[in-house]
Amino acid sequence: MKKIAVLGYGVVGSGVVELFYRNQKKIEKNTGTSLEVGYILDLRDFPGDPYADKVVHDIQVILDDPEVGYVAECMGGVNPAFDFVRRCLEAGKSVATSNKQLVAEKGDILLQIAKEHHVNFFFEASVGGAIPIIRPLHTCLAANDISAVAGILNGTTNFILEKMIHANMSFADALELAQKKGYAEKDPSADVDGGDACRKICILSSLVFGKHVYPDQVFTRGIRDVTLEDVKLACDFGGVVKLIGAVKRLEDGRILPTVMPMVVLNDSLLSHVNGVFNAVMVWGDGIDKTMFYGRGAGKLPTASAVLGDIIDEVKKKDTVLSQSWEPAAEGNDFVAPVSEFYAPRCYRTSPCGSGVFARVAEEVGVELINTRENGCMIGSCGQKKAEAFKQKLAAEGVAILSRIPVLAE
Repeated sequence: MKKIAVLGYGVVGSGVVELFYRNQKKIEKNTGTSLEVGYILDLRDFPGDPYADKVVHDIQVILDDPEVGYVAECMGGVNPAFDFVRRCLEAGKSVATSNKQLVAEKGDILLQIAKEHHVNFFFEASVGGAIPIIRPLHTCLAANDISAVAGILNGTTNFILEKMIHANMSFADALELAQKKGYAEKDPSADVDGGDACRKICILSSLVFGKHVYPDQVFTRGIRDVTLEDVKLACDFGGVVKLIGAVKRLEDGRILPTVMPMVVLNDSLLSHVNGVFNAVMVWGDGIDKTMFYGRGAGKLPTASAVLGDIIDEVKKKDTVLSQSWEPAAEGNDFVAPVSEFYAPRCYRTSPCGSGVFARVAEEVGVELINTRENGCMIGSCGQKKAEAFKQKLAAEGVAILSRIPVLAE
């Protein structure tokens, strides 16, 4: 009999315990091992809970029990989660986590500790909830040279933008609705300002390209400033506005990770991902492109991913080296600055004739793709040309009200 310890008995932690006991026989058949939840670590007591007798308040109890081979970390945050996970790995216990902040900020350290102690640190649930993306990247797609990843990585912002697109709601009203439905926290900053998506693209970037990428290296802009007028203009141009987390390998081998609102044209599968669903698109030389889609959060979807990792850890006899990356190099010039970002752009402006847009585009040397009285779309260019286009329009007396990049597939 091997024991599983669950750290944190909130939404995800309680979901892990619930789903384990619902499907215990199937999980044991899958692993060929008798398993039980031995401990639930939490500061609180849970009188009346069916598993209240398993609750402990001291991590040392778990560390000292040699029968605990696997730990599900569902606490969130970095402290004390980092210390607890580190000590579990050092004690020879594999860890599965749903904690995106922990993986994004400390993943390289914890992966190294796991390797040194011949155990595993898995984190499928940290990106996309129930969507299998971490494991496919280092197993199913391992024969590919992956050049880019982009996706809708935050369900809250996707719900808000969908309401703006299809229900003609303002950002403020859509956010309020998301909070009423429980999709957004009372303080929605991590979602609407892009922090949640940033952590997820850090994890994907690190795994795909092999070196740790930290959140402060990722250009991040949320959706607070997206207006109903921006959304309507994008629709006029045959697209929708989505918060996109993306990373692309540049020609010189460096990578450029970003999180920002982007116009996604209707011929892209990502444009049809709505509600609280997430989707991740992967580009590789063998697959061309493929998309992973599903619920990005929630009690049981996330618990499913955590237990999937636990099941995989039970089956492994040593560290899985393919699900890892190196620490960031000194100087960290692996990550390119946002000044090297290239994409088409959608400009929303004060009313203007198409002739002005055409003349300025020719002067700057960019392609004019589409125009409306209150805006235009230009072809792919760098930051300098995008800014020059803006400045020359301003010199013509045209006010630039917003500028949103277009996702180029």
